[in-house]
Amino acid sequence: MTSDPPSLPFNPYSLLEQCLALEALKASQDRLTDYQPYPKQVAFHAAGRDHRERLLMAGNQLGKTLAAGMEYAMHATGRYPRDWPGKRYDRPIVGWAAGITGESTRDNVQRILLGRPGQFGTGTIPKDAIVDITAARGQPDLQDSIKVQHLNGDVSHIALKSYEKGREKWQGETLDLCWFDEEPPLDIYMEGLTRTNTTLGPVFVTFTPLLGMSDVVKRFMLDKVPGTHVTQMTIDDVTHYTAEQRAAIIASYPEYERDARTRGIPQLGSGRVFPIAESELVCEPFQIPGYWPQLGGLDFGWDHPSAAVRMAWDRDSDCLYVIACHRQREQTPAMFAASIRPWAEWLPWAWPHDGLQHDKGSGEQLAAQYRAQGLRMLGQRATFPDGTNGLEAGIAEMLDRMQTGRLKVFSTLSDWWEEFRMYHRKDGLIVKMRDDLMSATRYAMMMRRFAEVQFKVGTQPNRSFSGAGNENSWLGA
Repeated sequence: MTSDPPSLPFNPYSLLEQCLALEALKASQDRLTDYQPYPKQVAFHAAGRDHRERLLMAGNQLGKTLAAGMEYAMHATGRYPRDWPGKRYDRPIVGWAAGITGESTRDNVQRILLGRPGQFGTGTIPKDAIVDITAARGQPDLQDSIKVQHLNGDVSHIALKSYEKGREKWQGETLDLCWFDEEPPLDIYMEGLTRTNTTLGPVFVTFTPLLGMSDVVKRFMLDKVPGTHVTQMTIDDVTHYTAEQRAAIIASYPEYERDARTRGIPQLGSGRVFPIAESELVCEPFQIPGYWPQLGGLDFGWDHPSAAVRMAWDRDSDCLYVIACHRQREQTPAMFAASIRPWAEWLPWAWPHDGLQHDKGSGEQLAAQYRAQGLRMLGQRATFPDGTNGLEAGIAEMLDRMQTGRLKVFSTLSDWWEEFRMYHRKDGLIVKMRDDLMSATRYAMMMRRFAEVQFKVGTQPNRSFSGAGNENSWLGA
């Protein structure tokens, strides 16, 4: 007679543990379903609907490569979330994804899309969508291409590339999509863009801007070529770090690298006009006391934007606050004045020397044209009290005020901060590009002696002005 095998003690947790492990495995092989982007990542994705070229410029380890990898997987599989705000494909795609070298492509782009070697299927492309993977030659664990099942039944084709083999390796193919992870040389970027000319498919770039004002950064940040879009993501835009962790990460970098590595601001080094941390001059918006005098600063433009700032002056601390700004290209005086006049009809306006130029059509001075639109233009171009108006003197005073806490800017003025970050020198000279709001701020600062406390329209200003042509007069007051 045989005896029954001894029974094992019942373990109520073993089945649960197995189920949890199975769920964890399934989740690791379908990360796409659980993608919860930060607001800045959402903004990057949403821009793809209307912009062909996109740059996601962010600090290190903030999720820029992950965002691009998730979007790439969506295009390759056709598996978009219900509320997807960006571009969609209802068919398979042919695309390239690239890094600087074969090694960096393997360790970044490939890892994000597929997972680590030996764990393929744990990246952004779900394991059940991977049809085939072809290994590359010459680089251990580097893959050459990936075939991905699309929802419509056909197959998407992804090739992994690098910049190190040169522009010639980027020729010939027609693509739906091209992703550059880390900053490419301009000639390779243009080749990748050219590959999508037939399809007009998206090209996106993700990097931490350690190369400063490079040609690619310039294309997006200064030239602003039509069809381009920039999303900047800082360490403050992510929630997977605590405040203490953020502070420790920021402090771990040399001061000259902090803006690039934690805020995605191009590292300009000694080329920056204002080499000072944003935290030294940023402030949250607040109600301006009625007894603080205010004035506006104007910079005229057409091909480059016209720009305006509104400035408040706390005389007790001698601190200037930039509280509003506006910037727009190809605006007539009537159009631009209509945009800024609602700020305050009583606001005095400082303006530069080119306001004295006569319009070829009407023969009127530019400053007079703005005066005719209801702006209270000061009676003389912007100068210091001694009558000078040197650029470097103005820059020096702005920097001194920033360093001593006497120039503050509202955190909400994104256009102003964009210019501040990009304002730089080349060969010692200030680059006169995308400096319109910086100039308007300088003019207002120079003429702060004519700032006024708010008064009701129809009453007299606090200061007495007389004599056309005198700097103490209003044009049309």
